[in-house]
Amino acid sequence: MPTTIKSTETPELELVSVAEDASVQSDEQLLDNVGTSDTVSEEVLEADSVIETQVAGKSKGELVDMLAEILESNAAEDIRSQVEQIKTAFYKIHRAQVDARIKEAAEQGVEAEAVQDADELRLKELLKRYRDARDKATAESDKVKEENYRLKCEIIEELKSLISSEETLNATYVRFRELQARWKEIGQVPQAKVNDLWETYNLHVEHFYDFVKINKELRDLDLKKNLEAKLALCEAAEALAEQSNAVESFRKLQKLHDQWRETGPVAADQKEPLWERFKAASSVVNRRHQEYFESLKQEQLKNLEAKSALCEAAEALIANAPASHKEWNKANERLIELQVQWRTIGFAPKKENAKIYDRFRAACDKFFELKHAFYADVKDDMEHNLSLKEALCEAAEALVESEDWKQATDKILELQAEWKKVGVVSRRHADAIWRRFRAACDKFFERKSAHFANVEGGYADNLQKKYALIEEMNAADIKAGGYDMIKEFQRRWSEIGFVPIKHKEEVAKLYKQAVDRLFAVVRGADRENSLNRFKDRVNSMRQSGERRLRSEREKLYNRVRQLEQEVATLENNIGFFSKSKGAESFIAEVEEKIVKAKRDIADTIAKIKLIDDGE
Repeated sequence: MPTTIKSTETPELELVSVAEDASVQSDEQLLDNVGTSDTVSEEVLEADSVIETQVAGKSKGELVDMLAEILESNAAEDIRSQVEQIKTAFYKIHRAQVDARIKEAAEQGVEAEAVQDADELRLKELLKRYRDARDKATAESDKVKEENYRLKCEIIEELKSLISSEETLNATYVRFRELQARWKEIGQVPQAKVNDLWETYNLHVEHFYDFVKINKELRDLDLKKNLEAKLALCEAAEALAEQSNAVESFRKLQKLHDQWRETGPVAADQKEPLWERFKAASSVVNRRHQEYFESLKQEQLKNLEAKSALCEAAEALIANAPASHKEWNKANERLIELQVQWRTIGFAPKKENAKIYDRFRAACDKFFELKHAFYADVKDDMEHNLSLKEALCEAAEALVESEDWKQATDKILELQAEWKKVGVVSRRHADAIWRRFRAACDKFFERKSAHFANVEGGYADNLQKKYALIEEMNAADIKAGGYDMIKEFQRRWSEIGFVPIKHKEEVAKLYKQAVDRLFAVVRGADRENSLNRFKDRVNSMRQSGERRLRSEREKLYNRVRQLEQEVATLENNIGFFSKSKGAESFIAEVEEKIVKAKRDIADTIAKIKLIDDGE
């Protein structure tokens, strides 16, 4: 910048032509839009880094206390990022607590009650105070910028008046330097008016230089100082290009550009090379800054894609709403997995972030709405089942004192069969209603056992009859008699009365072994006959062409898959009911179904092998 003329007399100036002087222009005209951005103070960046570490592991109450302390000791315009981090951390915990209450209520078959959260109410109050303070600060800042704009416009008008001033050059030049100093001291103006204001100011500065025709010595000295200052700015910009933190480098570059604007012109032959050097260093910093945000944008797009996939998965759970308690539990676990995955994914692009969250939240809400409706229907069914089981209890209790042992026994067995057909009741009634029914049945059979305890005399004969029947079963040609012979043995066994209690388990075990052996022989024969018939059928299909064989093999393969799924379902059911008291008979029935299904799987695989071996 030109140095201030201290003499009160007009010095002898070496005037230059208007054309020559016009070649020394301000480099600000070359700035274009290089490196324009809002900057963030180092104190704010440091506070953001600290708060990100402090919120980790805090409870909701501690987060609210932290927000209150930050609001008390900081300006609202400096803590936006810190407030957002505390708010995000708070609602992450809050949502997890709400989801946990909903899940617990759903498992208990009740509707979750709304709970007024004192921490959330206090948080909302503090957030309102923050927004009010921030809006007030923004309004005040805008007012100050408008006042700064007015003051700078006044300086431009004063610059214009210097051209027509009749005072000495020294006095005029002193006034010019005072105006420049005032200009630098005035703060920011509205962003939309920055470029036009600066261009107007710079134009009149150059007009002043043209008007006063500063002598060449003074001009050269001023240009030399400006050259030294701009060389230092070039070196600083080139040093920024070597720094690893692209965001910090870009922020510092904005300050260098501000200083470049405030530095006066240089000689015409140095102006363009100097600017190109500064612009080249700026381009490197700007490019690295742009690449950083491009990578950030790509990461956010990947996050959006991942969150969209989670939304689709949640929506698929709704589209294929479960129809059983087991399926709902499985679907609920899947949704919780999706929610856990959601929390591990970072932000989506700003304009999509709220939309994708609303979509996922809506899917989750719809899922729990459907689940609630399902369990409301299940609750009605369980209440109906409870009334049916209460009726069965009353019927069993009415037979407890009966001495018509045969008829009462048959009726008790019928009631037990009916009990198995009735569906489940709610967990809080299941044990009590089962104990009541079992107590009635046990009491009847205890009375019956006590009654027949006096007929032990005939038990020894019954034992010998059962041993003889077992020997007959072991010697029988069961292949000839088949299932009818087995049924006849079972009928004869049931007609034989009680045996001595000390031999009861032994003879029952021998009988079961004999029956199992008979069934194994008959089933083996049936299986062999079935495979032989299928083998003949395969030969017939092979003569008709390979297409029928492939179709038959596909049906058998699908049958195997279906049976495997049935086995998996039955085994899962055993695990579910194994925790229930009095479920022994149900478990035995399911285990029998599992054995039969596995036997069918083996037979079907054998048929597939017959087809494959013939190819």
